[in-house]
Order: sequence, then C-alpha cells, then structure tokens
Amino acid sequence: MNTQIRSLMNFLDASVSVYHAAAYLEATLVQAGYTRLEERKSWDLVPGGKYYLTRGGTAVLAFRIPEGTPGGFLISASHSDRPTFKVKENGELTGTYTRLAVERYGGMLFAPWLDRPLSIAGRVLVETQTGIEQKLVNIDRDLLMIPNVAIHMNRQVNDGYKWNPAVDLLPLLGGKDAAGKLTSLLEQEAGGKILGHDLFLYIRQKSCVWGVDNEYISSAALDDLECAWGCTQGFLKAQPTGNIPVLCVFDSEEVGSTSVQGAASTFLLDTLKRICESQGLKPEQMLADSFMVSADNAHAVHPNHPEYADPNNAPIPGQGVVLKFNAALRYATDGFSAAVFRKICGKAGEPVQTYCNRADIPGGSTLGHISLGQVSVPTVDIGLAQLAMHSCYETAAVADAVSLENVMAAYYGTEFSRDDQSCTIR
Repeated sequence: MNTQIRSLMNFLDASVSVYHAAAYLEATLVQAGYTRLEERKSWDLVPGGKYYLTRGGTAVLAFRIPEGTPGGFLISASHSDRPTFKVKENGELTGTYTRLAVERYGGMLFAPWLDRPLSIAGRVLVETQTGIEQKLVNIDRDLLMIPNVAIHMNRQVNDGYKWNPAVDLLPLLGGKDAAGKLTSLLEQEAGGKILGHDLFLYIRQKSCVWGVDNEYISSAALDDLECAWGCTQGFLKAQPTGNIPVLCVFDSEEVGSTSVQGAASTFLLDTLKRICESQGLKPEQMLADSFMVSADNAHAVHPNHPEYADPNNAPIPGQGVVLKFNAALRYATDGFSAAVFRKICGKAGEPVQTYCNRADIPGGSTLGHISLGQVSVPTVDIGLAQLAMHSCYETAAVADAVSLENVMAAYYGTEFSRDDQSCTIR
C-alpha cells in the first residue's frame, strides 16, 4: 500500500474523537521538531523557528518563521470534528435495559449508525489534589449498539422512515444490571473522579481501501480529517520560502464554528497578530499580502443519483482536488482565488475539478466564509470528492488524498505576493 495512504489510515483509525484527532496532529508536529507555545505565556519567536499551539484540546495551529524579512501569510484551514452523537449529562437510562441518552452533533445521516458496534471516546475532566486535569479516554472495545426495530413491527421502514432521535437512536449499553457501570468504567479509564466530560460515540469499523483496483478509501470522519491530514502533510513537506506558512485545524465546523476553538473565533487572528508583534511587522500590511485555502470535502456525483449534481460541475472521485463555488458565498471562492489555486495545482502537476450545487438543491457551508469574519484575506474553498458525506462511514478516492498532499506542499512552498489586482506566484 502507498505509504501516504497508510499514514492517512493510521490517522483516521486513531482519531476516535475530535480530541484524539487533535492529539494525533500535535504528536505529529512534535515529532517533526515543532515547539509548543501557550497562549497565556509570552512568545520568543526566532527566524527559522517552528511552532505550534492548541486551543480547547481540539484546535491545532502551526507555523514557521522564515529567515529574513517575512512576506505574507500562506494559511490553510480544515476541521477536526465530525457528525456524531454526544453523550448527555446523567446519561444512563435504566429499566429493563440500560441505555444511553445522547444527542446529535452536526447534520448526520441516522440510518448507518444502527446495528453496528459502537464505543465512547473523548475527554474527561478529573479531580486532582490541586485542581482539575483533562484526560483523553477511549473505551477500546465493542460497548454499545443502536438496534433497529424488526421489519415485522415496522412494515413501512423501507418506504421511508422518519427517525426520532429521542426514541429510535438511543444506544443499548446492557441489561438492567448494567446501571451505574459506565461511570465506573470511565473513571477507571481516567484514573480519578470525573467532574465533567465531552464524550462522543464512534463506530468500531476501521478504515479500508477497496474496489476492483483498490481505488477507494472508506472511513469514519473522512469529512474532514482527510483534508486535515493532506494539509498537515503538505505543510510539513513544503520547501521553505519567504512567506509564513500557517496550518490551522479548527473544531466545531459541523455546528457552525461558533466556539472558542472554531473558525469564527479569534484563534487564528490572535496568533497572526502575535507573530507580527514578535517580528516587528504590521498585521494589516501582512494580511494584505496573504492568502487562505479552506479545505473541506466536496460532494462527488453519486453513482445511483447523478441527477442530484450540477451537470457541468460534478466532481468524480479520483479526478483531483475540487474547487468549490457558490454565488451566495457559502463558499468563499471567487475568480481571483480560483485562478491562484489553479496555478498552484499546475505547479504541483495535479488535476483540479469544480463543484457547484444544483441550482434547486441548497448546499452546506464551510470554514472559508466564516473565517473571513476574523481574517479577511482572499480565500479559496476546496475539498476532495466523496460519497455519503455525513454518514458514519464515508468514501473517497485514494488518488485524491495523495493529490491534496502534493498540492498543499506546492502551495506552502510558493513564493507569493499580491495586491488587489494581481499576484506573483513562484
């Protein structure tokens, strides 16, 4: 198997929650020689230095300071969260069975979650002698399942069924004797009394490569861990330039990005200002010479329903990175940013294709236009063509993941400058 794809699969399989995804990215940066910064402390940034910081345990931002006088910022933004179920406070429901009270996180496809092994992962806040400590937990075994109702009792299910999350989608934990055991299990895993938690369900199925020519990859959370991985790998492999490369993996995109670690937060802007302050630069001038790639997966034309796609802008898995357009600016791409990105793809020798919603089918939004509220730079929205977006198990093309890594390495390895009318790309 291609070593790049094996690297991606290792990341996907380890990222059982948004917290575990961020921890994996942090470990990757540490292994590559990046120094951790803390927002609450002063920073001493030196030319040639490599740095990263985190916020909320789920957002990761990394950057490098070039030698000499820096040019503008080359930024990428992706996200670490995925649609899933979050465990409620006082989550056990007892009776004949012991079930778990959950609520949906993000816009999700319900049906694929049923009748498959599930477990719980995330973070807990544990009481210590001096205060509170955050710990990651993962009950690494088949623990839960959401059972379907037999067709004999729900004859209309195959004619279309409206799932009620408060009734149909409560996972089964055990019999009546299981009451109280989940808390004990989590505290044993965490090593102390739990004062708070952010816990999510995840499917136990690992990522896989399949197809007659092994052309497809399927996994939980391809949207958007695939782009987070591709941007990170491109960032790490890029040749140094006079620009300041910035990698940002936000949280909370699936629920609107309005958290302290989301794209609508000040996380990126605060960091860019502090970089400028450390180097004696003016943030306004630096941002006027900067660019952003917002990377979040795109809808592929569906093999069984091609009619849902715009006929001239219907991405095909395996045909390259996707440029995303929307007249209402749900995607931030415009003619200028599209031209810049096409030039970068040409530099990388990688194909590029386009996506627009069919005019009568409204689409979703993503990071680009949200982050512009804080960091106003020309932005292109891109992604990789995938099937079954927001299912608990999604599908994309092996070749496209490699293409994205190559394109992002070319992007971060570009000497870039711009004004309102033109730009230079070398």
